[in-house]
Amino acid sequence: MTQHASSHAFAHPFAHTYAHFTTPSQRSGAFYSLPELAKQFPSVARLPLSLRVVLESVLRNCDGKRVTAEHVTQLANWAPQAERSEEIPFLVARVVLQDFTGVPLLADLAAMRNVAAAAGKDAKAIEPLVPVDLVVDHSVMIDYFGSKKALDLNMQLEFQRNRERYEFMKWGMQAFDTFSVVPPGFGIVHQVNLEFLARGVHKTGKKSTQGAKLYYPDSLVGTDSHTTMINGIGVVGWGVGGIEAEAGMLGQPVYFLTPDVVGFELKGRLREGVTATDLVLTVTEILRREKVVGKFVEFYGAGTASLSVPDRATIANMAPEYGATMGFFPVDEKTIAYFKGSGRSKAEIEAFEAYFRAQGMFGVPLAGQIDYSQVLTLDLSTVAPSLAGPKRPQDRIEITHLSSRFAELFSAGPAAGGFNQPAAKLHARIKLEDGTAIGNGDVLIAAITSCTNTSNPSVMLAAGLLAKKAVEAGLKVAPHIKTSLAPGSRIVTEYLERAGLLPYLDKLGFNVAAYGCTTCIGNAGDLRPEINAAITGQDLVCAAVLSGNRNFEARIHPNLKANFLASPPLVLAYALAGNVMVDLMTQPVGLGKKGREVFLGDIWPSSDEIEALMKYAMNGKAFKANYERVAAKPGKLWQKIEGVSGDVYNWPPSSYIACPPFFEGFTQLPQYTPAGVKAARIMALFGDSITTDHISPAGSIKPSSPAGLYLQALGLKAADFNSYGSRRGNHEVMMRGTFANVRIKNLMLPAGPDGSRIEGGLTLRQPSGEQQSIYDAAMAYIAEGRPTVIFAGEEYGTGSSRDWAAKGTQLLGIKAVVARSFERIHRSNLVGMGVLPLQFKGEDSWQSLGLRGDELIDIVIDGDLAPQREAQLLIQRADGSHQSLALILRIDTPIEVDYYRHGGILPFVLRQLLA
Repeated sequence: MTQHASSHAFAHPFAHTYAHFTTPSQRSGAFYSLPELAKQFPSVARLPLSLRVVLESVLRNCDGKRVTAEHVTQLANWAPQAERSEEIPFLVARVVLQDFTGVPLLADLAAMRNVAAAAGKDAKAIEPLVPVDLVVDHSVMIDYFGSKKALDLNMQLEFQRNRERYEFMKWGMQAFDTFSVVPPGFGIVHQVNLEFLARGVHKTGKKSTQGAKLYYPDSLVGTDSHTTMINGIGVVGWGVGGIEAEAGMLGQPVYFLTPDVVGFELKGRLREGVTATDLVLTVTEILRREKVVGKFVEFYGAGTASLSVPDRATIANMAPEYGATMGFFPVDEKTIAYFKGSGRSKAEIEAFEAYFRAQGMFGVPLAGQIDYSQVLTLDLSTVAPSLAGPKRPQDRIEITHLSSRFAELFSAGPAAGGFNQPAAKLHARIKLEDGTAIGNGDVLIAAITSCTNTSNPSVMLAAGLLAKKAVEAGLKVAPHIKTSLAPGSRIVTEYLERAGLLPYLDKLGFNVAAYGCTTCIGNAGDLRPEINAAITGQDLVCAAVLSGNRNFEARIHPNLKANFLASPPLVLAYALAGNVMVDLMTQPVGLGKKGREVFLGDIWPSSDEIEALMKYAMNGKAFKANYERVAAKPGKLWQKIEGVSGDVYNWPPSSYIACPPFFEGFTQLPQYTPAGVKAARIMALFGDSITTDHISPAGSIKPSSPAGLYLQALGLKAADFNSYGSRRGNHEVMMRGTFANVRIKNLMLPAGPDGSRIEGGLTLRQPSGEQQSIYDAAMAYIAEGRPTVIFAGEEYGTGSSRDWAAKGTQLLGIKAVVARSFERIHRSNLVGMGVLPLQFKGEDSWQSLGLRGDELIDIVIDGDLAPQREAQLLIQRADGSHQSLALILRIDTPIEVDYYRHGGILPFVLRQLLA
């Protein structure tokens, strides 16, 4: 029931929307009513639900300063088809971090406090204004596997390697009032967010004149692109770079361009034997094809309503892979059931449901009830068992075609995404000293991992059931295959134990090895030296199969060129088969007892078998008991960590944590960055789909790389390098690691006779044409005062919300990136670091211009800097000839103009805080 307050304490241009709702327990709550706003703006009643959540934030935070009445009016009048030129100031309820991105963010905040203290200001002026939760999940590696001791041993190594980082986090916990940490060993940030951190609705501490607190929906940004997993429970949130998250937590709205909203209608039901993983890979393929970058995707229809919350969360999780800002699911009875099953309190569940009903936002819409910019439809019954790969998550392959597709790609050229190998080598086998034979297509890493799938009981129970049937049939996994089970929370282990399935996973080598991202982020750990030697010596194309969301080149392991995403039960099946060229639909998975052939159909669990065990997965008391331990029993290893104290960090010597250079020479009055670039050299010419993994890898550090040489100069052995991700608190390592991916191809370097390309972070230093590492060339160009630029193709910066991909670019002296298209987060990060993103028009490209890399480049922006205006590319070729071309400036919003002129978002925010 909704009733209106006669008065409201605040002067608000839409005060008439302030109302009250009542829960079934007769508790009263205040809220800003969208149904009341719809009386003034009728189109609100047909707005996509995801936009209504954003509209509520704009309405509630309308203060005439950061958010104006005009912002409310613009969004309330959103039209499905319109030019998108207006920015939305979105104030989020909270911020979530993972440790790879959270540590550099904390370092930036610490450096801001240093600046404040040096200026004689109160260092506590630098303080998050919303709750900030950091979940430590990215640091654990799979060094040990296949034994009951693996979990303990891997955690001990994790703490040895990361002690300096964890000490820094402990400093942050005592220095910032609103900063908290979920320690290592509890799970993956997005699953912890789904199961524990998300509250549904929040309330303020102040009561209205009627004694009610003000309620508002949960919303957030996170420093990980898969933050979108939370969209599965109707929470608006997405991934941003650390620099944008810092601004958000320090009181700056998250600004974004008013989006198109794509309605995705799901019909029917999944067939027997088809998993949520198969569905999300199909959705990813469809939406990537539809080019939904920068758009909201909202699911509706009867098929959507039939999906469980874990299935919805699986689909929402992979929004970065299909390119959308969000993959949003409405709140309905399934959401409420999930909250009950995951241990939320009765009072907060009642408030959650009552609030969304009062806002008219409860339930999954049916066709025709909402106005969308575009509508897509998928009949769930058409989804087939699938994998994705071998290099991109959108490249789906039905299981029936995997063996033939791998054979095709083995000898296909680079332009076709192939491996450029002689077809005659396909079935070659190499015998190791211990008698093990390996060859092309062999599965060498099989990992049940990642937030995408380990949050979903249906696929995890399916994996356990498949393991049980496989063991009972006498099947085994070859001992040289690196197997691991890394659940996204301890809850998974608990329900697998209660269902009696964990011992069977153990027998196949899938012992619990960690609670964290592990293989999916590139923390698979190394293979045996003799296996690495055979792969590199014979140029084998071997495979990893993982239940993850990313399979970009060199991400999983630098020597494994073929990486396939699959459901947890399929990961097990391919581990048993041992090679991706085994056609699991027609050939046996392996030989069981008495040499009997065992087929996939013999061991694949039925939906009834899975459903019978689901009762173990949603146990509210178990969830509650598990997450109470975050504060009460965080673990002895974490309790032993001690950080320095005080409000200002003193930067003790460390190879992990160093004071970032982004505030050197900081002045309260900005030295405005001049727009444009003059007489720049080209650092690199890249093709399509250059990911943030290519630009700033997270995985292992090669000893011969610039970063490896730097760490050795500090006296560190290669065994102690850890990973690039763990070193993100040290800019000296990270700038040397920029463009250091072992698979990146700078097309400035000439192709070989067979069309193959030199791989690695190399360039041709001009004008001599000498081949150098990109880092060494960048330092030389900086020393001579020469700016540099990068040219690229489609989807530049796809992948993780990795702000070091932009920070490293800036520290290398690269002033502009010109591409055919950009992924959303990386484009924003470039602007946030003061680097110009520019986009080719139409069919223009660096290839159509005939660029070779020895040209001089000017980028001219005459007149005022304005969002998405035209800029001129001026090319001076080595022969003295000139050419010009119009580009689109991809500074998209007015606030981004300010960020760029201030030299980036961090100086902009710091000036506001210290003013």
